[in-house]
Amino acid sequence: MSGSQANVAHSQDFPFDLIVIGAGINGAGIARDAASRGLRVAIVEKEDIASGTSSWSGRLVHGGLRYLEQGDVRLVRESLRERERLFRLAPHLVRPVPLMMPFYSENKRPPWMIRAGMIVYDVLSFDKSPPRHKILSREETLRRFPRMSRKGLAGSAIFYDGQVVWSERLCVETVLAAHADGAAVFTYSKVDELVHENGRARGVRYTDALTGERHELRGKVVVNVAGPWVDAVLTGMGRSSKQLIGGTKGSHLVVDRFDGAPEDVVYYESQRDGRLVLVIPWGRYCLIGTTDIRFDGEPGDARADAEEMEYLLSEVNRLIPEANLTPDDVLYTYSGVRPLPYAPEKSEGSVPRSHVIVDHAPEIRNLLSIVGGKLTTYRSLAEETVNKVFRLLGRKPPRCATRNLPLPGARVADLDGLRNELAAASGLPRATVDRLVEVYGSRAIEVWELGAEDPELLEPFDEATGAIGAELVLAFRHEFARTLTDALVRRTMVGMTAGQGLGSVERAAEILAGRLGWDKERIERETADYREYVRRFEVAGREAAADASPADARPGLKRDKEGLEP
Repeated sequence: MSGSQANVAHSQDFPFDLIVIGAGINGAGIARDAASRGLRVAIVEKEDIASGTSSWSGRLVHGGLRYLEQGDVRLVRESLRERERLFRLAPHLVRPVPLMMPFYSENKRPPWMIRAGMIVYDVLSFDKSPPRHKILSREETLRRFPRMSRKGLAGSAIFYDGQVVWSERLCVETVLAAHADGAAVFTYSKVDELVHENGRARGVRYTDALTGERHELRGKVVVNVAGPWVDAVLTGMGRSSKQLIGGTKGSHLVVDRFDGAPEDVVYYESQRDGRLVLVIPWGRYCLIGTTDIRFDGEPGDARADAEEMEYLLSEVNRLIPEANLTPDDVLYTYSGVRPLPYAPEKSEGSVPRSHVIVDHAPEIRNLLSIVGGKLTTYRSLAEETVNKVFRLLGRKPPRCATRNLPLPGARVADLDGLRNELAAASGLPRATVDRLVEVYGSRAIEVWELGAEDPELLEPFDEATGAIGAELVLAFRHEFARTLTDALVRRTMVGMTAGQGLGSVERAAEILAGRLGWDKERIERETADYREYVRRFEVAGREAAADASPADARPGLKRDKEGLEP
């Protein structure tokens, strides 16, 4: 199953009910919901699943505490409800984590305001499984986080949200679920133009980026879920020139767990400008983020710059004086562009985070575009969108099934029991079993079964992570990977570690060549393409960041307070 390209004739005669443009989390969610309710669905993505904004988030599944400041109670309640669903439907990928909010005398938000917000947060999450918030004294706070700055510290609040360690895997599994219900999946398929006749959307024409072949898909409804590329997809279709997307760039720094690093996610107020910054434990690393800067360029070109790095490092060093982090401590960076509504009159932090479903009728009927949206609420966004699709089709929407459908890797109730059973049955080292369950959930069994047929695939190919060869083969045969980059960065997750797996890239290519029939030219091309791709993680401008001082920082440098969200 390298892709549904092989399964569906490229013909004007194949009538899809719905064509979804974009395989980020929102597009994947829409495709899954629609397919689960019986629609004939195609999902078309210009690169790989989760290759855009969905991969560049702060990896938090949060209720949106800060949205209370904006008075968006509806969004907070929706986020909290959907967060709880993800705890149930994807427990191998999404789990509760504690967050600490310190009370410092210099904070613009007084402790009473934070306490009031926590109470409302608890009330709105009345059906949650994690504990309620609690307020810690100064002494209790320092026992929990000993290395934090003591100057002006009065205490802290502890509350719970969620973390998705591998947001890429959440997208992949959502697409797998859609495909299992009949959706056709077309990756590396760049939409060149929308087909519309007599004022009605009729499909798309696209180019396969890997073969150069051009194709057309016919469909009754088209939903444009291209994230920050929404306007680019709409260009040239005869629509009005109104801009929909006003994206902002969010960057994160990845560092090793440094001396004094917190065990909780710390969500604290910048002493420079009052915005909120996060230090997020992430496996063996910490994420530091995020920025929130208007970005008008090509979204795929977004990179962290020296000024962003200096800002984030200086904030962490204020919070944890003994950290003394410098640009040399940054292992890599990543950046993405949030597909926020175009609102030039608003500051970056005040642009609404709620999604908007834009119906292009009467200009073009049966064409929808999705603006905004969050990782946390992708499922409810999909439900709302698919209900509208059914109405456009002139049909009553059937009951949505995804509220209670687990993702493919969550189809076992006891993950610890699965680990024990797999370790006993497979004879694999416990560290290997733990990794497989962490990444694939119950689908770890599929990985092992592939290796059982070819024992060489049970051997690790990457020393840093312990990833085994069977994972690479699974990526191509059963998870729509079409390039080595797909397999390393968004399937096995090797590419998201320090060094990006560059020491293992040749071995990975050899394993795939032997199973997929790659010749020498293909091996060289895949490894070269991978090395080029991971250059986006390089730490640009280390010297400039090291020389910068707070006075040198760009005026008005701003961050989103909750992490980068799709």
